[in-house]
Amino acid sequence: QTRQRASDLFKLLVSLSERIARRVSAQKIELEECKSRDELRLKGDLIMSNLYRLEKGMTAEMSDLSLLKPMEIELDSRLTPTQNAQKYYSEYRKQDTAEKKLRELIELGEQEAKYIDSVFDSLSRASTESELAQIRDELAAEGYIKHAKSKTKLPKALPPIEYMSTDGYRILVGRNNRQNDTLTLKTASKQDLWLHVQNITGSHVIVESFGGEIPRQTIEEAALIAAYNSSARGSSLVPVDYTLVKYVKKPAGAKPGMVIFTNNKTLYVTPDDDTVNSLKK
Repeated sequence: QTRQRASDLFKLLVSLSERIARRVSAQKIELEECKSRDELRLKGDLIMSNLYRLEKGMTAEMSDLSLLKPMEIELDSRLTPTQNAQKYYSEYRKQDTAEKKLRELIELGEQEAKYIDSVFDSLSRASTESELAQIRDELAAEGYIKHAKSKTKLPKALPPIEYMSTDGYRILVGRNNRQNDTLTLKTASKQDLWLHVQNITGSHVIVESFGGEIPRQTIEEAALIAAYNSSARGSSLVPVDYTLVKYVKKPAGAKPGMVIFTNNKTLYVTPDDDTVNSLKK
């Protein structure tokens, strides 16, 4: 039952991911087509600078000092030269607006693709009915699936995964995006240490500092834990960023689990099952 539910969610995420990729790809093609817009403005400028020799109904080759050879410009014979220029300017403005909008849409699409990847990553590490239910609930809240009308209550959410460093510091790991947000933005103290793999999907990791200096070995162990609880689990020399919680912020309107941070340093670690599991509580 649990495996079937996980499999259904995996299929849904793959389908969403493909749909977003197709949409962004089509928008990038449209954006490429907007690049000719400067030529439209130039045509309008050339008509305006040649008004003295143009009459309604003419077509003409025109040039200015910036052109190496004359440019042939189509003129609508039903319009006056000034109206023809205005038509080119209008088309230029339309493409200029379209380009700005497309850049925004592409950026949103790429952010959404990253979000779906992060859900995929949480799902790949989920092993209990409770973890699957939390992921389903998150996807429903984001509008990707319908809320289940089940009479049974959602299984109780599991707490963050807990580790203990060799130096005796508690290390907490979010199981999914919503828990990542709660852990980083609500539970953790501003002086705690926050870690996350660099530019890869993975869990938020918190080292409780109790306001003191965290030993180097604990930071290294927490970085190993962050790499292990990410999509880079099987990789070597994984870059892990770390900073104080007070430097981690959530941009307005950002998807669950998505944050921005500053004042960070980076450690390179190779996740190792035995070491990480030996620290697990």
